[in-house]
Amino acid sequence: MLSIQEAREKLPEKFMENMYEMFSPGTVDKIVAGMISDRYTTLRVNTIKYNIQYLMKYFKESNIKFERVPWYNDALIIKNAKEKEIQKLDIYEKGYIYLQSLPSMIPPIILEPKEEEKVLDLTAAPGSKTTQIAALMNNKGYILANELDKIRCERLKYNVNTQRATIVEVVNGRGELLGREHENYFDKVLLDAPCSGEGRFDATSSITYKNWSEKTVRDLAKLQKKLFKSAYTALKQGGIMVYSTCTLNKEENEMVLEWALQNLNVKLLDINIEIKDKIPAFNNEVNSSINKAIRILPSKTMEGFFVAKFVKGCQRGRRILTHLTYVNIKILLIFY
Repeated sequence: MLSIQEAREKLPEKFMENMYEMFSPGTVDKIVAGMISDRYTTLRVNTIKYNIQYLMKYFKESNIKFERVPWYNDALIIKNAKEKEIQKLDIYEKGYIYLQSLPSMIPPIILEPKEEEKVLDLTAAPGSKTTQIAALMNNKGYILANELDKIRCERLKYNVNTQRATIVEVVNGRGELLGREHENYFDKVLLDAPCSGEGRFDATSSITYKNWSEKTVRDLAKLQKKLFKSAYTALKQGGIMVYSTCTLNKEENEMVLEWALQNLNVKLLDINIEIKDKIPAFNNEVNSSINKAIRILPSKTMEGFFVAKFVKGCQRGRRILTHLTYVNIKILLIFY
């Protein structure tokens, strides 16, 4: 296994410089250590078809060791089996379980989808969060799952069907344009944005970081803002939106939040979930609420991640009401 020093030298130089600008040396060492760890296999039970009690009984009978996840009853950490071994099990083939990283399970939990709500998953492939949302809704309501890439869209359809998430409609379209087609329609929106994937870097595998560059980060931040505007447009007033990435830098995280708070009628909400590896987002002088968002640091069980929760304001509606009230008063005065 690589040492922390060896891992630092392998990872992109500019990326490491950015990490030292953001975090203390001790925290950077912790992040790098998380990028050389051989992570445990993690999964969740598909409650549309199965339940956690049956799953734990199955694993005990199969001599598969596991650990419960304190903040999510339907998730397990597997201690003595890799993903390829789990994929050979009949419960995997039947769609009773879904292999999924633990941070990826956080956004649907934070979104808190309810039965009979209308939910948009703007960038949905391969479907881990989409099918989790369907399960949290007890497969009652409506989910629109959008994916731009045609091949990934087919994978999304396959996973939705395997999990029997019958409330999901899959579409193949541009997320930036979708908001105009469904203006003020959805109760909840999930934007798990395309990102530079820094939280998933593996220092032992250059394929995970070879395409990273500062330009890529800048280009993705521009796309994230366009997708955010589309998600905002599709969301009802008073609706809830969750924004997430699997990257660590500020440009794709805090700076996107700053842009949204300055340009859209949204408010950041607290995220109430007890996770060991979370830290608050970084505030700036203008927006002191940004630290309500959370950043997950890479570890033995977790990839790096970032999650923020918003509510769409009703300011425009209040302005219209105020204007109508003023007009009504004028009319009453005229008749009086």
